[in-house]
Amino acid sequence: MSRSPIVIKVGGALLDDTAAMTRLFLSIKDVQVSRPVVVVHGGGPLVETLMASLGLTSTKIDGLRVTPDEHMPYICGALAGSANKQLCAAALATGLTPVGLSLLDGNMVVCEPLGDKYGAVGVPSTADGAFLKNVLAQSTLPVISSIGASPQGRLLNVNADQAATVIAELMDAELLLLSNVDGVLDSNKTLIRELNAQSIAAYASEGVITDGMKVKVDAALSSANTLKRPVYIASWAADINHILNQNTGTQILPTNALHKNAELAGEVQ
Repeated sequence: MSRSPIVIKVGGALLDDTAAMTRLFLSIKDVQVSRPVVVVHGGGPLVETLMASLGLTSTKIDGLRVTPDEHMPYICGALAGSANKQLCAAALATGLTPVGLSLLDGNMVVCEPLGDKYGAVGVPSTADGAFLKNVLAQSTLPVISSIGASPQGRLLNVNADQAATVIAELMDAELLLLSNVDGVLDSNKTLIRELNAQSIAAYASEGVITDGMKVKVDAALSSANTLKRPVYIASWAADINHILNQNTGTQILPTNALHKNAELAGEVQ
């Protein structure tokens, strides 16, 4: 491949916006002419709805969903089943050739349980990229759900931002974390254009970056450091090329990288 792949993470709220799904996949179709693309997804709202309909309590600790093992059949069905296939169908409708996968397929990613208090929540790490590279070589669009498994075969629920990060690491890819917000916002709800480890810590200590966004930013920083390139947090309504050209969204810079915006750096350091 002459240019590195692009890994795009989308949240489950995208499933409720048919127009946004169509725009995103049309943008992916345009980019895919010159670069391979992988989509990694979560499905939080879908899981929340399912849990409520079943009378099951769903809680989070530090932005991560607590997942008892007895809930995994439902969560697996929601993420690897319903959410995955809805996204694949939307991709198909725009002329793409989607392939629905999960983290555990092809031994791409191996997971270990995060800790007893989280239940069946997994910490992912790279395993073997050969299978995914072969899928991409067929000019297809892999659509990967955040369901993983331990080496012992225990199904594990993985935070989708962390799942996308490990897939980007596996493929040495550029990473875009897309959601229904423009990027990381400051206390005045103004877009922060660039962040590095020091400014992230400062905003977190001020209570500006918290909960799910903190998980997202930490995952992005980890990937930026591993890949030694910026990671992008942006809106799925934005054109992918505009994000990569730094016209929108927030860049998470690798540790020791300098802010291009000296004024911003002065504000948070």
